[in-house]
Amino acid sequence: MSSPVGGHVPVAGGLAKTGLAYAREIGAETVQVFVANPRGWATPAGNPVQDELFREECAVAGIPAYVHAPYLINFGSHTEATVDFSVASLRHSLRRARAIGALGVVVHTGSATGGRPRQEALAQVRERLLPLLDELDHDDDPFLLLESTAGQGASLCSRTWDFGPYFEALDAHPRLGICLDTCHIFAAGHDLTGEHGVRQTLDLLVDTVGEGRLKLIHANDSKDVVGAHKDRHANIGAGHIGADAFGELMRHPAARGVPLIIETPGGTEGHAADIALLKKLRDG
Repeated sequence: MSSPVGGHVPVAGGLAKTGLAYAREIGAETVQVFVANPRGWATPAGNPVQDELFREECAVAGIPAYVHAPYLINFGSHTEATVDFSVASLRHSLRRARAIGALGVVVHTGSATGGRPRQEALAQVRERLLPLLDELDHDDDPFLLLESTAGQGASLCSRTWDFGPYFEALDAHPRLGICLDTCHIFAAGHDLTGEHGVRQTLDLLVDTVGEGRLKLIHANDSKDVVGAHKDRHANIGAGHIGADAFGELMRHPAARGVPLIIETPGGTEGHAADIALLKKLRDG
């Protein structure tokens, strides 16, 4: 089963009207959307007409859809207000995802702020995030997909093995999965260049969290060198990872059938070119 390739699409003006029109324009076979301001705490109600249209059109076209939760969410924060807002914000994203038929909600794994010990932050992740996972008891509820960071500051997850303690804190919940961002994992120190780099990285991930947990891939090249701890995305083949690595990635058993979403620069033209290149690497 080959991996669908698509992108993060704009939705101002309507999930279906704007988002799916953009998806068609760039040749996307899968999409990712925001259902709230990614840099705020607001939890807006959806437009029922657009929700239903988006859900129906994705189902008819066989387009897997995903939601990206707001960037401010941090369950490891030492600030109580931030954690309270994080709970409300993520619950909103999870419920909106179910309403639009999305398969997963991507959330950044956060960091231990305020100089607090990592274990203390993970204990808080357990206390505040596990109840949200337990609310996912419908068959059509989304998976919660953990996305690691480029390793800046006191990040709780940046290398593949960091997912181990995070999964442990959440009892390896059945609704828990991974969204692997190629730029982030490369920036954190996993060299994806060459066949062995990709294979070793994905093998390590599977060894850490088990088979079947990789549910989504953010396919982004990197403007910076491996281990730079900088989250700067480049177009596919135009960065330090290089196009070949993405071909290797799609050939790895753990990534078989796993959708790829680009979050690269360049607008419509750049996105269409990146998607076309990834399809060529997949099908070639």
